[in-house]
Amino acid sequence: MPDQTQTAETEANLFRRFIQVTKLDTRMLAMMGALFFIWLVFTIMTDGIFLTPRNLFNLTVQSTVVGIMATGMVLVIVARHIDLSVGSLLGFTGMVIAWFQVEVFPLGAAWNWPLTVVIGLACGALLGAWQGYWVAYRGVPAFVVTLAGLLMFRGGAWLVTEGRTIAPMDPDYQMLGGGIDGSIGATWSWILGGLAIIALIGGSVYARIRRQRFGFGVKPMWAEVGLIVVGSALVIGFVMVMNAYTLPRTDTPRGIPVPVLILIVVVIAMALMARITRFGRYVFAMGGNPEAAELSGIDVKKNTLMVFIVMGVLCGIAAVVTTARLNAGANSMGLMAELSVIAAAVIGGTSLAGGIGTITGAILGAVIMQSLENGMVLLGVSSAMRQVTIGLVLIAAVWFDSVYNKNRR
Repeated sequence: MPDQTQTAETEANLFRRFIQVTKLDTRMLAMMGALFFIWLVFTIMTDGIFLTPRNLFNLTVQSTVVGIMATGMVLVIVARHIDLSVGSLLGFTGMVIAWFQVEVFPLGAAWNWPLTVVIGLACGALLGAWQGYWVAYRGVPAFVVTLAGLLMFRGGAWLVTEGRTIAPMDPDYQMLGGGIDGSIGATWSWILGGLAIIALIGGSVYARIRRQRFGFGVKPMWAEVGLIVVGSALVIGFVMVMNAYTLPRTDTPRGIPVPVLILIVVVIAMALMARITRFGRYVFAMGGNPEAAELSGIDVKKNTLMVFIVMGVLCGIAAVVTTARLNAGANSMGLMAELSVIAAAVIGGTSLAGGIGTITGAILGAVIMQSLENGMVLLGVSSAMRQVTIGLVLIAAVWFDSVYNKNRR
């Protein structure tokens, strides 16, 4: 018995040493383990259907809308606010896009869909600014403002067309939703995957050189190389799965879908905004200690306004992907999406206490949420039961967040 105890302690010490050396985020490792477990369970329960290229292709496309909005929700929650209106804002913005594209502008004109995309993003930004104004400059709690937005934007989506579904959208516009022609093919997918691996290697080398230059500690070379190999293997595996799903009645690989490319661009932009811009640093400072941030000269009101503007723009981007995928503007778009978006951010490591959160973690959370939804649909679980399950997952995620933060302190 003592030998078993000593062995367990030795293994625990080795694991802690490994984490310290590689500087891996234990929370991210736990979330990746949870995702692997979910995939394994659904694969067994669906007799292997869950991990087929077709389902994984659909899963990536389904995760994009929640993922896009979850990146903005990270900043909102980090700044100690909440946005309950994101689903309704998506629905309203999507109806505006569809209305302009189908009923106002001539369908088929080359400038039609690009202009409606700009209108949709501008609409999202304006409505985000409107909510941010009440929160930042009038002191109304974000919970109340965005709850009102949830009701008003959902009603506004109905008023735009009096409840009618607007269709069809421009054929070129539909590519943004990942339809039949909404992928980039095998060749460009491999090119993009190669560029991603080069960026991964270059980023690791650049970060290592900078840390050495300024006298900071660096990972052992074996750990650095190991992480690059694992990251490269994930990229190659992702491209292979996307290329394994072919066009109907052909052997032509579809490749990476366009909505996933949009998500990748959004993730890169939001990650850079959060990590290297002054605005991003200010948001995290505000969430960590709002009073200290204001005393240090940070314009808390202005930056709060900007957080909600960014959230509004991301809702506009999500609306573009949704309407393009549905080939229509429907009043049901974004219904209950706020639950999935908030859950994705929290599951991905964003603390409801503020000041802590990552963009990549939110994407992992979005994939977990959509994996649960996708797997339950394959099993024929009712919509009501799916909502109950996702609600329980959200409670578990918040509980895990509180336990994790308590243990870390």
